[in-house]
Amino acid sequence: MADARHRSFTPAQVRVVWLLWATYGAFYFCRQNIAASVPGFGKELHLDRGEIGTILGALKLAYGIGQFVNGQLAERIPARVLLAIGMFGSAALNVVFGFGTGFYFLLFVWAANGYCQALGWTPTMRVASRWFDPARRGRAVGFIGTGYQLAGALTFVVSGWAASQFGWRGAHWVSAGLLAAMGVVTLLFLRETPDDAPVAPAKPTERSDGHWTQTLWVTLANPRLWLLALALAMVDATRYGFSDWGLSHIKAVQGGGVGISALKYAVLPLGGMAGAVFAGFASDRWFAGRRVPVLVGFLLALGALALAYGATVESHPGLAVALLAFIGFGVYGPQVLLVGAAAMDTARAGRAVAAVGFVNLFGYLGAFAGDKVTGELADTHGWPAAVRFWALCAFAAAVVLLPLWRFTAARTP
Repeated sequence: MADARHRSFTPAQVRVVWLLWATYGAFYFCRQNIAASVPGFGKELHLDRGEIGTILGALKLAYGIGQFVNGQLAERIPARVLLAIGMFGSAALNVVFGFGTGFYFLLFVWAANGYCQALGWTPTMRVASRWFDPARRGRAVGFIGTGYQLAGALTFVVSGWAASQFGWRGAHWVSAGLLAAMGVVTLLFLRETPDDAPVAPAKPTERSDGHWTQTLWVTLANPRLWLLALALAMVDATRYGFSDWGLSHIKAVQGGGVGISALKYAVLPLGGMAGAVFAGFASDRWFAGRRVPVLVGFLLALGALALAYGATVESHPGLAVALLAFIGFGVYGPQVLLVGAAAMDTARAGRAVAAVGFVNLFGYLGAFAGDKVTGELADTHGWPAAVRFWALCAFAAAVVLLPLWRFTAARTP
């Protein structure tokens, strides 16, 4: 008889994984699309890289706060409701963003979009936590994570094409239509629990301030979560350095139009798909649920790959594009583990979704800081300094995780 931890998913679980894969992936059409619009609105509105970095970072800051708040809300409110609000709200805000004519308008709208985007991951993980036990969680979340890698690649292509055809505003309007369409599908077909029963409303005691405070305390008093959160902050600084700024970087260094640059950069999330699947599989199968050895190996490789990319992007453009695929592998393997299986494994007293929200809060605080630092470094010291900063963040994340080297969910009391 096969070890239970290696059994395949049931047909119902497969259907849920695919729907979560498509649902959360669709959010990226209205988030990563800004990479294709940055060169256009930066030039048209005469914004410097520091101001653009502030706009990019505003989404991360609002997203991080939203992750923390929504991690608590997702313990009480049906996931389908939260997902619908996030998907339709983000689509509407992208339409509004396309009418922007100044820095402060874009800043406010993109920050509001960040909060709507934060209504995606924690409800997705809430559904996953109901459908998959810890022995299958790494593989399930790893596969769900490939959805936003593929969507990210498609976003570069679609938004790059739309920007080249309709101007930078088109990158937001076309993407909004795609996200809204997927929102309808999710509302119609998502099953939140294995028995398809309605999610029970919270009891009066569960809605009390005491329950909220208890959930918050259980989350904040978990030292392992703090280490995961700090590591994710640095991983996301690297991740969004490449995904937010990389298209502008490669366009500036190698030349060519935004459409061609977007096609080159689409290899990054495609590599990320393989990384997400491999990281989840490896931690389940070869390390018996120990996530940190896989995380550290990925992050050390990522730092080295970022340095190699910086050294070749101008002199060997073909090699640099190939390296982007490996960088995607190195970025998204750790990122998906940290915001999914590792956070849920480390949670206490069943507060898995609250733990995911807390870790993701720090990830996006790191992304916010990374966007700001990247913009300032690129302005004052040039692009090579910015790329070295991305590499340094990857190495630092690996060091932060070392105290958890032997931790596994099976040993948690």
